[in-house]
Amino acid sequence: QVQLVESGGGLVQAGGSLRLSCAASGGTFSSYSMAWFRQAPGREREFVAGISRSLGIIYLSDSVKGRFTISRDNAKNTVYLQMNSLKPEDTAVYYCTAVAGLVKRRPDEYEYWGQGTQVTVSS
Repeated sequence: QVQLVESGGGLVQAGGSLRLSCAASGGTFSSYSMAWFRQAPGREREFVAGISRSLGIIYLSDSVKGRFTISRDNAKNTVYLQMNSLKPEDTAVYYCTAVAGLVKRRPDEYEYWGQGTQVTVSS
């Protein structure tokens, strides 16, 4: 059983940056592909970024390409989401998730979830 704990959310002005962290425990971190999803009020949970378990291949949604990046530190059992040039439409609860396989883009394909961290971008 994998436990995931996100941190780093907060309030930032448009154009600013935040870095989210997700610390994993209870499993072999390097065996899991990791991803970030987000969910805004009244909207479905959507894929933001993913990173594969072995080669560290990165996948980004079109809405964040060029602004966000994802990385992982297997020695620290942590995955990061660096968010730059933030926009008000990036406001959402951001969730870290893990799957024992390839990166997926549908939330129902993931096994483990963190509790989420709120990101609010003011205009």
